[in-house]
Amino acid sequence: MTIRLTPLTVSTLLDRVRTEPPLVQCLTNAVVTNFTANVLLALGAAPAMTDIPGEAGPFARAASGVLINLGTPHEEQRRAMLEAAEAANDAGTPWVLDPVAVGSLPVRTALAAELLALRPTAIRGNASEIIALAGLGTGGRGVDATDDPEAALPAALLLAEKHGSVVAVSGPTDLITDGVQTLRISNGDALLTRVTGGGCALGAVTAAFLAVADDGGALAAVAAATAVYTVAAEPAAQASSGPGSFAAGFLDALASLTGQDLEQRLVTA
Repeated sequence: MTIRLTPLTVSTLLDRVRTEPPLVQCLTNAVVTNFTANVLLALGAAPAMTDIPGEAGPFARAASGVLINLGTPHEEQRRAMLEAAEAANDAGTPWVLDPVAVGSLPVRTALAAELLALRPTAIRGNASEIIALAGLGTGGRGVDATDDPEAALPAALLLAEKHGSVVAVSGPTDLITDGVQTLRISNGDALLTRVTGGGCALGAVTAAFLAVADDGGALAAVAAATAVYTVAAEPAAQASSGPGSFAAGFLDALASLTGQDLEQRLVTA
């Protein structure tokens, strides 16, 4: 089925997040936990940073969606991530893999391979991370991409086809593909790259949107999450004087985003 990402599609899913608040379990990196939780709260979702073995699995069964972000994967958290992914799969809980710095660092690269075998619902990363995750490159400069999103499209298609995941590649124009159809969204602002968690929090938002998606609607949900996140960055950037005021303004913009904002700003292809 061909999906058209319209402002109405996006605002419908955003309304569901606000009226049926999903509980999003975040196994994420230590640098971004506060910002990620605040982003989810601004949208209307409920965050839970449950990331220790023995609790991560049972919580994943009860959660509406799960984020696994490999930003600071210490040993205990790595075990919790595998536990959560296995439980999410068993319970049918949608989960998102954010392969931070995969390819350039060995421990997380090996962990990512184990998690991929558990078939994430969605994979979200920058172009270099997606290329490395597919085994077609060695990664970027740490957490920074050295590749263009269009260059990552073959890798994204490969991951989608092999693992049954929706793959989102971030950049000036975001690419979202399920292996059959590819959507492009050209919104956002460079200030997102100057706030800690500006990219990582999108993984949690993606999990929230997947949690309220219709059956078979993963592609639309991932694209809608990206659209809401990047559209909200634009008025926040216009009203800010730099990264600090942008971070606060971005939370406000997420909380106040309307269907009219999406109608006026959303740029898709």
